[in-house]
Amino acid sequence: MNRDSSRKQAGAGSRRRRGRSWWWRWRRNPLRRHSDVVEAWIVLAIWAVALLGGVLAGWAVAQTVDHTFAERRADTRSVSAVLTEDAAEGTPVTAGYDIGRTWVTVRWTAADGTVRTGRAKAVPTAAAGSHVQVRVNGREQLVSAPPSKAAATFETVAAGVLGWQLTVTAVYGGGRLVRRRLLGRRLAEWDDEWRRVGPQWRNFSGGKG
Repeated sequence: MNRDSSRKQAGAGSRRRRGRSWWWRWRRNPLRRHSDVVEAWIVLAIWAVALLGGVLAGWAVAQTVDHTFAERRADTRSVSAVLTEDAAEGTPVTAGYDIGRTWVTVRWTAADGTVRTGRAKAVPTAAAGSHVQVRVNGREQLVSAPPSKAAATFETVAAGVLGWQLTVTAVYGGGRLVRRRLLGRRLAEWDDEWRRVGPQWRNFSGGKG
């Protein structure tokens, strides 16, 4: 038998032993205790809740984020605004993706016909009187543009995955705490039983009780 065959057989034997060590809690045997059965059901419940609950939580988070983006798109519109000053005289943008642009005062006509003013970003070379496209909400307030469909899809998927991960982590962490308490209870049961059975073993072995 060559070395590769020996490794394959050893690996298969290890997997069988791991399988037997897991399933022994479900089989009737004299070493199985009530706490072992409870732990087996808890582990099964943890996996079920983690998988199903994680999927549902991720789906709910993704739906919430997608709904939020849809509301933002429905509540905003693009309008043409006029610069009331040269962009070179405005305040430079110092953060975000628009570094290099400047904040300038713009004027636009609202849906009710009134004239509104506000601060918007423009390229530094824009002159007073030139037009720039801005986004306003239903209250005619300047707002940032909603993410594109591609960006919204990416953020929705990322939020769903994050929600799934957080749910699985929370369920798994709670399950570990429960199993730790069960382990402590099992050790206490073993101590109590050994106090009852230990003297009998010493008598069988010829020791003094």
